[in-house]
Amino acid sequence: MDQEKKKKPIGFNIIKNDPTDGHGGFGIGALSLDNVSPVFVDVEGGEAFVDIGAMHARSTVERGIKFLPNKEDVPNGKPFWLVWVTIDRKQEGPYYAGVTACEMTVDREIRRGYKSLPEHVNKMDKSMKRYIMVEHMDDRSKAILQNYLESHDIGMWERASDDLKKQLATN
Repeated sequence: MDQEKKKKPIGFNIIKNDPTDGHGGFGIGALSLDNVSPVFVDVEGGEAFVDIGAMHARSTVERGIKFLPNKEDVPNGKPFWLVWVTIDRKQEGPYYAGVTACEMTVDREIRRGYKSLPEHVNKMDKSMKRYIMVEHMDDRSKAILQNYLESHDIGMWERASDDLKKQLATN
């Protein structure tokens, strides 16, 4: 696993060894945040990037922004998707197991943004539970995300579920 870390120092969290290996006690089957990564899709910029700061709402995108619960209150907000990507491992190797997307807008000029904190928390939870929830994204964003996931690790993309590939398919 150390080679994987050296190969891609910035990017997805690498699945760590199970801390409960061998003793079979407390925590078996518990979900861990170690294998979840927040991926931002910058819709206008046409790029996707990981920002671990999003785990605590402290990402570059979110910093210095007061978030409001109504999208209408940020009419000129720049669109982003925060995508929670959970990586798991099967016999063939690691794969994208849970992928869920949350909408977010940011208007740097007025230092305001829109996001639904409950949605972000729920979608992170769903990703950790291996749900795929990305079909509500716009086609441009789906293409950016798919390209990012493929270019990060084509093997993990190929081992991902057909459901993920179907939901990210653009018309």
